[in-house]
Amino acid sequence: MPEILRRPPNDILYVDLNSCFATIEQQCRPMLRGRPVAITNRLVPNSCIIAASYEAKAQGVKVGMRSREASIICPDLIYAETEPDKFIFVHEKLRNIMNSYSPSVVMKSIDEGVIDLTRAPKHIYERDRFELGLEIKQRLKDEIGCYMRCNVGIASNRFLAKLAGELHKPDGLDEITEENQRAVFATLKLTDLPGINVRMEARLNAVGIFTPLQFLDADEATLVKLVCKSIDGSKWYRRLRGIEVDSTTSDIKTIGRQFVLDGKHLSRNEIEARFVHLAEDVGYRLRSKQLYARGIYVWTYDFEDGYKHCQTIAKEAFNSDADISRFARQLYNKLPDAARIIGITLYKLQAQPDQQLCLYQAQKDRINAVCIAEDKINLRFGSRKIHSADSLGTDQVKCKIPFGSTRYLDHSI
Repeated sequence: MPEILRRPPNDILYVDLNSCFATIEQQCRPMLRGRPVAITNRLVPNSCIIAASYEAKAQGVKVGMRSREASIICPDLIYAETEPDKFIFVHEKLRNIMNSYSPSVVMKSIDEGVIDLTRAPKHIYERDRFELGLEIKQRLKDEIGCYMRCNVGIASNRFLAKLAGELHKPDGLDEITEENQRAVFATLKLTDLPGINVRMEARLNAVGIFTPLQFLDADEATLVKLVCKSIDGSKWYRRLRGIEVDSTTSDIKTIGRQFVLDGKHLSRNEIEARFVHLAEDVGYRLRSKQLYARGIYVWTYDFEDGYKHCQTIAKEAFNSDADISRFARQLYNKLPDAARIIGITLYKLQAQPDQQLCLYQAQKDRINAVCIAEDKINLRFGSRKIHSADSLGTDQVKCKIPFGSTRYLDHSI
């Protein structure tokens, strides 16, 4: 007999801030409200746009577009440089609001997260879902600022809740139920569904699936054997029917950071100082997750020489800035002088330090204690209040805010 799938109640709320970085800038600077704004990591010629306000998007400005191109189609576009402290402040406020409704909250990125009400207190679980959504919207305005807006999607699993939250941007509040799902799907294209890119669309088209409704009506065997050719087909079959299959989280495999060097020619010592800065960044990230690394991978890219790299695996696991910087310098010394982009990646991560006896254990303990003290000071008073003298003059290597992960924003030190 075929498996009987029982759709759970609509206990998932998906909260997504609208044009997060640009809206935060408009909240902080009222003179920018109602005007086209673009956010870039650096205010340099031909910088890449990482966020745009709705006013800018309406004139054709898109994320990933170069500033020169954007200024042509939107001459009155205003540029603002990223200020991570602002974004982290809003992220933490949003997370605190969401955590007040349920202990089961997962931040999917800096500006969106999932509230699972199945573990919420009884007095919250029994409330109307639309009422909760409206309350979250109002709390954003009250606790962060009047210009803050968000979409809230309600459904029985993360996939449909995210889709519901994308139906009426900006500032939408929608619910997808078993009763209205077909009507909602009838208004959409395949690529409107979260997780369906052009490659997946082509796979579906190849077996005669051209619309979300046809996708919903496809049998499980077709999705497993012909479309995905793996167990992912079963996941899609369940996902479309409101069954949760996306609640698991993956372990951290690598921690890395890269930086595009300044346009001017830099000496080898200046590049090495920037490598030390990156080493301090990845070291903090490593310690914030209470992890140690065994492997380190250093690379450079130049338009003429192309991609060059060097790596090593240490005899003992490490997580101090001193060790990471030392390895990074040793590896960089084996690479060519020319570089346009530089990067460091830590791998072979582990949760515990090596247990073997060490003659220099007392010294290692002192170094680790200093690192933890530095991290606490920087976390309280701002990044790089304390750092190595070897990374002086590298303030242009600013902290980047990740869109797709919050694993380094949820501090655990």
